[in-house]
Amino acid sequence: MNDGGAKPETLLRVAEIGGRGRSLVAAQSLRAGQVILRESPLLLYSAFPFLSSSVSPYCDHCFRLLASSAHQKCQSCSLVSFCSPNCFASHTPWLCESLRRLHQSSSTFSDQPSDRQVQARFLLSAYNLAAASPSDFQILLSLQGSGSSNGDPSCSSATDSTAAGFLHSLLSAVCPPLPVPISPELTAALLSKDKVNAFGLMEPFSVSKEKRSVRAYGIYPKTSFFNHDCLPNACRFDYVDSASDGNTDIIIRMIHDVPEGREVCLSYFPVNMNYSSRQKRLLEDYGFKCDCDRCKVESSWSEGEEDENEVMEEMENEDEEEEMEDSEGGNVEEVCGNGVDDESNFPHAYFFVRYMCEKENCFGTLAPLPPKTHDASRVLECNVCGSLKEDEVGGNQ
Repeated sequence: MNDGGAKPETLLRVAEIGGRGRSLVAAQSLRAGQVILRESPLLLYSAFPFLSSSVSPYCDHCFRLLASSAHQKCQSCSLVSFCSPNCFASHTPWLCESLRRLHQSSSTFSDQPSDRQVQARFLLSAYNLAAASPSDFQILLSLQGSGSSNGDPSCSSATDSTAAGFLHSLLSAVCPPLPVPISPELTAALLSKDKVNAFGLMEPFSVSKEKRSVRAYGIYPKTSFFNHDCLPNACRFDYVDSASDGNTDIIIRMIHDVPEGREVCLSYFPVNMNYSSRQKRLLEDYGFKCDCDRCKVESSWSEGEEDENEVMEEMENEDEEEEMEDSEGGNVEEVCGNGVDDESNFPHAYFFVRYMCEKENCFGTLAPLPPKTHDASRVLECNVCGSLKEDEVGGNQ
């Protein structure tokens, strides 16, 4: 995939931004469609509870869909399947035995939520990483998320503390000798890092489903440096079911041009979510309240104005006016991403109409294909359903 020439490590730099902390900013001018980062996961783990009645249809290593007749099930634990001998080789004896023993202790989970089993999968993967690559385990420990109480409701809630205590006691008692010395504090810290740093790899898109499920979670240390913005200027792509190597890599691609020195942000969830839902999600999952330009505008709306259909209709009407202005030579780029026009009642109108996928039940974000020449591509790709769209507005700029 062409990234426009420069290597990703020369495109971004870490900076401290007031009120936002550690951030990634453009080290040079970045172009629409440019790939600014491609990263392999530090670790991956299944999003399926291991006591679930439904069997995961994915390889437990690369998480591609398993072919119905060509996959290998582990005969020792009988809990995981793989698409090839190479993937099966990742299933270490310690991990296999740990899963088998946890499955035998199923009654222990009877009064626990199902996501406790997924957290157990993460801890097993983390401890397995510690044995296989101590240096990578140290990278995991260096990520944000302390597991200690600092007044932030998401960092050390009663639920988080209960989960850490339960899982530490269970894994210490049930699993074979662990690869590294563990403590309740280490377990809590690891769970906290997973909570704020894990990226979900989603199941294949289907127009018949309103909501996609997560097939696996991965820790991507460099990608975790990106802060959130409700009008992002970059978005992530993954091609999990592709046949090529590195199918679980995350690819970060620019949505539109960004000047040197501007922060590069992702949206941590679909951009069509309304204000109250976004704020609730960010506070519960990441421990902060968003005050981006879009949120500043939407926070002043009345409850009735936050109705999704009404807002979208008004934004589409405004976008038609903006497109008319653009055809007369107006500058539309200022209302996109982090460069929104503060005087606009709907600073995200242009973004929604140009960069949101229109396919039913998709809610994905569109970004140009990587540029092959000096000019940006006029073809936009959806990061959810993969559909392509001609960028009619881009041709006028």
